[in-house]
Amino acid sequence: MRVATDIGGTFTDLVYLDQNGKIGHAKSDTTPPHFEKGVLGVLEKSGVSYEEVDSFIHGSTVIINALTERKGVKTGLITTKGFRDVLEIARGNRPDLFNIRYQKPVPFVPRYLRLEVDERINYKGKVISALSSENVKAAVEQLRKEGVEAIAVSFLHAYTNPEHEKAAVAIIREIWPEVAVTASHEVTKEWREYERTSTTVLNSYVKPIAATYIDKLDKQLNGTGMRANQYIMQSNSGTTTFAQAKDTPIHMVESGPVAGIFGAAILGKMLGEENIIAFDIGGTTAKCSLVESGEVKVTTDYKIEHDERNAGYPIKVPVVDIVEIGNGGGSIAWIDEAGSMKVGPQSAGAMPGPVAYGRGGVNPTTTDANLVTGRLSPKNFQNDVDMMAVRSAIQEKISSRLDVSVEEASLGIIRIANSNMLNALKLVSVRKGYDPREFSLVAFGGGGPMHALALARELGVKKVIIPVASSVFSAWGMLMTDLRHDYIQTFIRSMNELHLHDWNNQWTSMEEEARGQYEQVGIEADKVVFARFVDMRYVGQEHTVKVPVPSGVLDQNQAEEVIRRFHFLHEQHYSYQLANAQTEIVNLHLTALGAVQKPEIAKLTRTGNDTQKSLKEIRPVLYEGFGWLDTNVYDREELSAGSVIQGPAIVEESSSSTVMYPGQTLTVDEYGNLIINTEV
Repeated sequence: MRVATDIGGTFTDLVYLDQNGKIGHAKSDTTPPHFEKGVLGVLEKSGVSYEEVDSFIHGSTVIINALTERKGVKTGLITTKGFRDVLEIARGNRPDLFNIRYQKPVPFVPRYLRLEVDERINYKGKVISALSSENVKAAVEQLRKEGVEAIAVSFLHAYTNPEHEKAAVAIIREIWPEVAVTASHEVTKEWREYERTSTTVLNSYVKPIAATYIDKLDKQLNGTGMRANQYIMQSNSGTTTFAQAKDTPIHMVESGPVAGIFGAAILGKMLGEENIIAFDIGGTTAKCSLVESGEVKVTTDYKIEHDERNAGYPIKVPVVDIVEIGNGGGSIAWIDEAGSMKVGPQSAGAMPGPVAYGRGGVNPTTTDANLVTGRLSPKNFQNDVDMMAVRSAIQEKISSRLDVSVEEASLGIIRIANSNMLNALKLVSVRKGYDPREFSLVAFGGGGPMHALALARELGVKKVIIPVASSVFSAWGMLMTDLRHDYIQTFIRSMNELHLHDWNNQWTSMEEEARGQYEQVGIEADKVVFARFVDMRYVGQEHTVKVPVPSGVLDQNQAEEVIRRFHFLHEQHYSYQLANAQTEIVNLHLTALGAVQKPEIAKLTRTGNDTQKSLKEIRPVLYEGFGWLDTNVYDREELSAGSVIQGPAIVEESSSSTVMYPGQTLTVDEYGNLIINTEV
C-alpha cells in the first residue's frame, strides 16, 4: 500500500492506493503548530493498516509558513569580503516603479550578522585569493556570541568552484558542530550572486525548523509501527528522502501545491490528454499551472511574497511554475472603503472557518455563498449547518450595505471569486502565448469542481476533468511521483564556439553525480531516468528560455536542432525570433528520476448508464445568467462507468460538489473520473 498525506492551510488530506489498485481517501483538520498531529489524525481516520504501508509520501506547508510568518531561526551569513550587502542591495528593477515611498524587502539576516572573510575565486573558477581560515573562525565565534542557530555560507563564484565554501563549512562543523549550516553550492549551482545568497540564507533560516518537524513526524510514524519507505514531496514535482529534506528544506517550499499539478499531468497521460491546465481550489488559495505535451513546467525564477508592489525574496531552486492567489472556499467577502465588494485574500481558515462550520466564524465566505445559492447542500456537511446564521452574516456584512437581497449578494460573491480565479488562469495560459481552447481543465481541491465549469465557459475550454478523490487530489498526485533531483549548472558558452567534447563531458559528470546520490538511497542505476534541458538566450539578452536537449552524446547536427528548438520556443514565449542572431547557453539542467514501482489504478466494476439510481434530490440552484433552476443532484459514489448526465446538474461527493451549467454534458469514464463537455 502507498499512502500520501498533504497538509493544507485548512485541511490535512490522505489518499492511499493498495496493491489491487483501489483508491481510498480521508480528510481532517490541519493542526497548527503541531502539524504532525493532523497527519496522525487523518491516518487514524482513514483506517489504513500501518503494517501494510510500503511507501509513505508527505507534502507540507511547514516551510512556506515558516518563511512568510517569519518563524525561522536567527541566522548569520559568512560571505566574500566586500559582499556583505548583496542581500540589502538586491535588484534595481523594483516592481512599484512610481512609488516614491517604495522600500526594498528587509533582509532575513540583519547587517550585524552578515560577516566577511578574505577569499576570492573568479568567474572561471580560478582561485585569486586563498581562504583565510582565521577569518572564518573569528566570524563563527562572533556569530556564536550573537546567539545564531544557523549559518549560511555564500562566496563569490562558488557555483563554478565550491572549494572555498567546502573548506569554510568544514571549519564551522569542526568548531561548532551543533549549528545548522548551508553552503550555497549545496542548494544551487546557478550564477546570480543575490539570488544564490538569498536561497542559501532562506535554507539556513528554516533548516532547524524542518529538522525538528521531520524528526517529530518520523518519531510519530515509527510509534505506530509503520516501517515504510518515507518520502517528502519537493517543489520540483518529485520526492526525496526525509534525510535529504532535512539538509535542503528549501526544496519543500511549494511541497503540497505542486503535487496536484503533477497528478494532473499523470492523469492527462492516462486519459490521452497531453495539454492540461491544472486548477486547484482549497480552503485558503487557488492555484493553477499549465502542462504542455505532458511536461510539467519547472522554473528557478521563483519568489516568495512577490506581487505588483513588492519585489519579494528569490529562491533559486527548481519549482513547478505555478500561479497562486488568495481565493478559496474560506475566502472572506468584505466591503472596501469605496463601497466595492471584494473576496479574499483574507481567509477564515480552519478555525473558526466559514460561518457554516459552526465554530464561531462571523464573516461570510465563498463557501457560505455557495450554500445560499443552492450549489452546496447543508446535508453534505459533517456538522449541522445553521442556515439562519449563514444568511444573517451575508445580510449584515454584504447585502445590507449594497442594498441587495442575500441571494443576489451571495451570487455576487461567487462571481467576484470566479473573476479573481479567471485572472489567474489567464496568467498561465493566454498571457504566455497559449490558447486555452487547446487545453483540457483538470479541476480539483474542495472548491475546484464547484467553480471550474463557470470558468471553462469564460475561457473557452471545451473539456473539464474532475478526477477521482478530487478534494484530496494533491495527495493522489504524490502517490504517482518518483524520486526526483534537479542538477543545474551554469555553463556559459556561445553555440557558435561550443566544444562538443566539453559539453558531453559536463553532462556525463552530472549524470554520474545523480547516480551516486540515488545509489545512497538504494535506487539502482538502471532505475534512474534522465531528461536534459538547457537555458538559452540570444547573445546580449538577460532572460533565458528552457529548451529540451536529446540524451546521449551530442553531435553537430543535434546541436543545430537545439538552436532550431530555441528559436521556436523564443517566438512562442515572446512573439518573435531572431533567426540570424547568435545564441548562447547559460545553464545545463539535468532532471534525474528514480523510478518507484506503483500499482495500477483499478477500473470501476459497475458499468452502464444508470443515473436514476444515483439521483439524490431535485433542488433549486441559482445560476448567473439563468436565475433559479430546478437541478438534479446526483451521488458520485453511485455513478457507474458510462453514466451520462445533462446540465444543469450537481454531482455531490463527501467533500466536494461539481456544479454543471445548462447545456453541459458529463460522462463517467472507466476509472470514475467525470469528463464534462462544456460546448453548448
